[in-house]
Order: sequence, then structure tokens, then C-alpha cells
Amino acid sequence: MPRGLSLVSGDGSGRPAEGRPAAEDSARGSRPNDEALLDEYSRTVVGVVEALSPAVVNIDVYKKARERDVRAGTGSGFIFTPDGFILTNSHVVSGAARVDVTLNDGRRLAAQIVGDDPNTDLAVVRVQAPGLHAARLGESRSLRPGQMVVAIGNPLGFQCTVTAGVVSALGRSLRAGSGRLIDNVIQTDAPLNPGNSGGPLLNSAGEVIGVNTAVILPAQGICFAIAIDTVKFVAGRLIKDGAIRRAFIGVAGQDVPLHRRVVRFHALPNESAVLVTAVEPGSPAQASGLKDGDLIVAYEGLPVTGVDDLHRILTDARVGARSRVTVLRGADRLDLEIVPREAPRP
Repeated sequence: MPRGLSLVSGDGSGRPAEGRPAAEDSARGSRPNDEALLDEYSRTVVGVVEALSPAVVNIDVYKKARERDVRAGTGSGFIFTPDGFILTNSHVVSGAARVDVTLNDGRRLAAQIVGDDPNTDLAVVRVQAPGLHAARLGESRSLRPGQMVVAIGNPLGFQCTVTAGVVSALGRSLRAGSGRLIDNVIQTDAPLNPGNSGGPLLNSAGEVIGVNTAVILPAQGICFAIAIDTVKFVAGRLIKDGAIRRAFIGVAGQDVPLHRRVVRFHALPNESAVLVTAVEPGSPAQASGLKDGDLIVAYEGLPVTGVDDLHRILTDARVGARSRVTVLRGADRLDLEIVPREAPRP
């Protein structure tokens, strides 16, 4: 018998099991049973669906046409408070003259739009009814790629359809219909279709960790959800104020690369900037002295590599706050004082 190779009993008698290494026998004993694993996976998905499906709703949207309401679209949503607040996508309910909600138990209710935010593609509507089942909200900061997720929605009118997959990636950016980037978006391969918009993305504990919002067509298995940590912040503001305030300075711009010599001469951390192509009359930008052709390279000391950086920086906290915008004008580097105001609604 070769050194280092031990044999174990095959029948409990103490006699060696001829030719069977201990490592092999041990591996066979510890190898998970595929059938048991599949059963456990199925039980997990079933448990998530049974716990959350009563909170998932179908949303029908109507718009005015020739003085009557005409059905203009459908989507999904989910109840997240016992008193009837429902989360969905802004693009589902935007511009609606009437919104009807159908609960999982078949009740059909008129809904009120509480508020919507096109910049994050989120909206809150509300219904009044007894016995509502509210979903549990989790957190998205602890998610990991590969984690199992379940999506529930009403694709193509098929109510309470369930799909499952994994978190494909985290920290994605997705452009909203308003043109702004939505940051920290979850990418998943749980299949979504038209009508899934606004439905919940759930973890294995049955907690909502995202709001399904978009698919990439004609690609397969590339779907996106707004992370629940973003959703909680936006939903709270929409319930309180009906809208999200954001700062506005009044420039049109485009991303441009900076010449290496310019970067070295001004000791800039960024290799691109925003070229100001237009300044709106009467805007904070005009009052600050910004001009067409200026290159915005920083805002309050934060590097500005492009228009999306400006969008991220100009939050509601900047409204009315005296700030410093750093620009390159010709060979000069200038610090201009600017006071953003509240952005108009999209």
C-alpha cells in the first residue's frame, strides 16, 4: 500500500474496503444530493411567492381621448404599507388620467397618484381598502452577485407571473426617460417582459430588494431593477412632498476629453470635462458668469468628468447653497460662485 493512502472499512467490520481511498469515500458522503438541492430551491421560491404574491398588484392606466378614459397601458406594483401605499414605475403611471389597481384577491380599486419621480423611474400610488397585505422591504447594500432572486409581476397581462434567477451585477447605471442616470441599479437574469415594470424583485427571505424597471432588447437575461435603498429614500420623499427636489444651474453641455497637457498644467484628477454649449438666460449659470465654451472641471472641489457627474452632484441639498464651480476658459482656470435653484419638473 502506497504511503499516505489510508483505507476505511466498507462494511463496518473493521476490515479495509479494498481499493477505496478514504478521501473518495468521504467526498461521496459529503457530496450534496442534486435532487435534495433542487427540492430546497423549489421550496424557497414557493415560500417567497406565497409570502409576497398577496402584496403584488396589477395597474391599469387610462388616458383621456375624446372626453372619455381609454386604457393606455398596464404594469405591476406592490403594496408596501398596510394603509395602501403602492410602489411602481414612473413610466407606468406618468400622464394618467385614471389609475385602477387590481389586488391579488381580485378586488379592483381606484388609485390616487401620490407622486412620481421620472429621474429614478419610481412612483407611489395609493388605494383605500381593508385587509391589505404589505410586502417587507429588505436592503440592497448587502447583495452579492450570484445571489438568488425572484421577480413577480403581470407581464403581458398574465397576473402574478413568477420568474427566478440571480443577481448578475451590482452598481450598474441606467438612463431614465428624463435623461438622468439612475445609479446603483441591480442587473438580474430573472426574465422580465412588458408589464413586469414596477413589480418587486425579491431575495430568498421574501424581502423586496428592488423594483423591476427595464429590460435590454433583443438581449436575453439582461434586466434591471432600482435598488431598494434608493427606493426607500425616493418613496419617503414622494409621500411627504409628492416630488423630489433637485438642483438646477441652467447649462446645456456635452462630455469632452481634456488634452493631456491641460490636465498636467492644471494638475487635474480628471481627463474629461463638460463643455458648456449653451447658458439659459436668467439662470444661476448666467448669474455666475459661466459662458459658452467654458469647460466645467469641478463643482465644490468634486471632479466633473461629464454631464452625469453634474447630475449626481446637483441634489436637493444644493438648492440655494452658494457653491464653487471650477472652469477652464482658454488658458485660465477660474472659480465662479453659483447658487443653484430648484429644477423644474420633467
